Amino acid sequence: MSIRDIGLALLVILIWGINFVVIKIGLHNFSPFLLAGLRFTFVAFPACLVIARPKVPLHLLAAYGMSISFLQFSLLFLALKLGMPAGLASLLLQSQAFFTLLFGALCLGEKIQPHHILGLLIAIVGMLCLAQTSISSTHPSGMSLFTLLLTLGAALSWGIGNIINKIILQRYRVEPLRLVVWSAFIPILPFFACAWIIDGKEAIWHSLEHINGVDILIIFYLAILCTVVGYAIWGSLLGKYPTPTVAPLTLLVPVVGLLSATFFLDESLSYPQILSVVLIIFGLVINSFAPRLISYLRFAKR
Repeated sequence: MSIRDIGLALLVILIWGINFVVIKIGLHNFSPFLLAGLRFTFVAFPACLVIARPKVPLHLLAAYGMSISFLQFSLLFLALKLGMPAGLASLLLQSQAFFTLLFGALCLGEKIQPHHILGLLIAIVGMLCLAQTSISSTHPSGMSLFTLLLTLGAALSWGIGNIINKIILQRYRVEPLRLVVWSAFIPILPFFACAWIIDGKEAIWHSLEHINGVDILIIFYLAILCTVVGYAIWGSLLGKYPTPTVAPLTLLVPVVGLLSATFFLDESLSYPQILSVVLIIFGLVINSFAPRLISYLRFAKR
């Protein structure tokens, strides 16, 4: 990759890593469903005025929008609202890589390699350890078994969305940014309907009436920087370079997420939780880099 493109990749990683801190702050004034609804409203508008609608059947567009947008962010935002630390959420959400592998094998007949299984098993051990600490630890991290399951549910929804995304791109060869913008229309009504039913109209109007400059910046960050700009840059990099060159860089997102949560939110982890985090990251690294490491070691022995 060129220096310019490396810089762009790191910029997106920074934006996506800090995203979890921004969501956490945004949930101080907004309910999870209202904040998510506002986010996708401003993803769709005004971008739809300059980005053409992709030629994709409505049922696939709806399936993509409901899985990767509505289900994922409903569960993630709710988990963060109920106490899931932003740093841990940024890490656990990366388990979508394993869900994507499993759904790819089940739905598309893709082969799962031995290193995928090894990485998955190591990550599962890490998640079980993390679940155990959430039950038995008195460390004030804010995480519970329920918020852990919500976050894993968000990762599962992302994995389903990835498979639908792959089907759409293979069959119709649309630009990813067009898909992101126009699929954003799908979850808007469900998000606002959930906010109306669960939170009530008084809570919604109270949040909107007391909106301030920080809230506007948060919505702008989530909708424009994190979604439109982030996906536009990432899509262009995937178009210029092989997927194995670009995709593994997302492993840096939870690193930024954990560091930014520590710096901005003063989040901290107990030692058992740190060990669990290390195991999960190790599993993700094996899943993404094992073939390269084996090839490198074989080459070094010659």
